[in-house]
Amino acid sequence: MTQRPVPTVFVRGGTSKALVFRRDDLPAGQAPDNTGAWDGIFLSAMGSPDPSGRQLDGMGGGISSLSKVAVVGPSSRDDADVDYTFGQVLIDKAVVGYGGNCGNISSAIGPFAIDEGIVKPDGDTAEVRIYNTNTKKIIVSRFAVSNGKAVTEGDVAIDGVSGTGAPIRLSFLEPGGAATGKLLPTGKASELLKLDSGRTVEASLVDVANPVVFVRGSDLGFGTYSPSDKAIHSAESLALYEDIRVAAAEAMGLVSDRNTARTSMLNLPLVAIVFAPADFTAFSGQKIGAGEVDACVQFVSSGQPHKATPMTGAMCMAVAARIPGSVVTVKGLGDGDFRIGHPSGILIVSATVTEKDGEVFAVEATVLRTQRRLMRGEVYVAG
Repeated sequence: MTQRPVPTVFVRGGTSKALVFRRDDLPAGQAPDNTGAWDGIFLSAMGSPDPSGRQLDGMGGGISSLSKVAVVGPSSRDDADVDYTFGQVLIDKAVVGYGGNCGNISSAIGPFAIDEGIVKPDGDTAEVRIYNTNTKKIIVSRFAVSNGKAVTEGDVAIDGVSGTGAPIRLSFLEPGGAATGKLLPTGKASELLKLDSGRTVEASLVDVANPVVFVRGSDLGFGTYSPSDKAIHSAESLALYEDIRVAAAEAMGLVSDRNTARTSMLNLPLVAIVFAPADFTAFSGQKIGAGEVDACVQFVSSGQPHKATPMTGAMCMAVAARIPGSVVTVKGLGDGDFRIGHPSGILIVSATVTEKDGEVFAVEATVLRTQRRLMRGEVYVAG
């Protein structure tokens, strides 16, 4: 088998890592509408599929947050500077999912565009308007620039990442309906999902930045929130999460039937298990007090309990917390910061929610992240 090199940049964005490709270094086509020529490249680069789940023959890290790709190129739109496509590379299957975006990797796209010369900076602060092709939404990225390059050193710390970095302020504009066209795809704040097993679970189906199905931990039989709770990670629980995801995918209209959700649409919606505020110990050993958070959550992404929190999921949760009658509702929250307790610590997301035409409308969701370019070179792929 022959190999060929493809130029790429390896980045950390927030609590995820990805290979970022320039669009003109890939075959013609634009995801998610035409991805056939790209999938083989991404799968080979990341080392998927790998039945052992380690991706040793590629750049992937064996968990969903380390098995991601992005494609960036100039935009033809008047309201954007670059187009950005996100791909979630499954670990054990030959599938690349383009159904949603990754908020963490989004934080690296503006700096990538500046560092690669796709966008020219004007002064010591950059504002890059990003069109995400997965969700058809605009993201505005603001960050410091020095000598024409994105600044990486700073004093911002984010839980789950060692050290500190320069702030990247991401504003997701009108993020509702990213995948389904509606913030509440079924028109309901909460409802009963009937699973294939016959069990019913109360859930909130919300589509902001990415579609998410929210369920209460107490309804699944879990006690007070603890990231290290073995019950959350058991094989029985993983099967239950998948049943919930599949039922929600059908209810939200992401797929026409549940079999398609199990075989093709494998990474959406995200599953979020919501808990009341609690004292807990993060994976880093950090002690978190119940009074420091507004809610706790365990996200499940691509079938795995997430060791942090997907950024798009956090934004969706911040909006859901402001929807009366949802599984996530926090009374008296108002606009501004929403503090989420998760396995890596605390994540703060700001959201502005109002009413428009008699329905809940998400005006904007904003989050602060850091990013760093780790390597630039060529990745060798099959063929």
